[in-house]
Amino acid sequence: MNSSILFRKPQKNDAKEIVNLIQSSGTLDLNSEYLYLLQSTHFNETCSVAVYNNEIIGFVSGYLVPNEEEKLFIWQVAVSSKFRGQNLALKIIIDIFNRNKSKKVIKYILSTVSPSNKSSQRVFEKVANHLNTKIKNKTLFSIDDFIDSHEEEVQYSIGPIEFNK
Repeated sequence: MNSSILFRKPQKNDAKEIVNLIQSSGTLDLNSEYLYLLQSTHFNETCSVAVYNNEIIGFVSGYLVPNEEEKLFIWQVAVSSKFRGQNLALKIIIDIFNRNKSKKVIKYILSTVSPSNKSSQRVFEKVANHLNTKIKNKTLFSIDDFIDSHEEEVQYSIGPIEFNK
C-alpha cells in the first residue's frame, strides 16, 4: 500500500480536503479555511500532503521561523485514521525537509506537543533518529498563556542537522 502513496506540496484545491482531514482527527485545533488556503499557496514549500488513490490521507503544515530561517516549525500533523501506524507522519515531515534540503537552510526542526500527545512525541523522536541528531524539549507555552483550558505546549527542537558535504 505504501508504494502508491504520493508526497507533494499542497495546492489551492486541496484546502477543503485538508480541512476535512483536520476535522476528522478529533484532536487537532481546526483553524480557518482561509488559513489552509494560505498554507496551500503561500506556505506550500514548507507543507506537504500524502495522497493515496487521489485522496489526501496526510497533511503536515510548517513554516520557516521569521528572523530564524534555519528553523522549520512544524505546526500541524494529521494522518487519516485508516493510515495510522505506517510512519506516515514521519515520511511527510521528511518530504518537507528533503524538498528544502538542497538549499541547506534548515538546521533545526521545531514543533510543540502537549504532554498527553504521546503519538506526536514519538513522531518527533523518530524524526530526530532519522536525521541522526539530538532532540531537546522545553515548555514554550504554559497553561497560563491560554485563555481556555489547554495543556502546556512543549517545544521539541531537533538538531542541529548536519549536511553531507
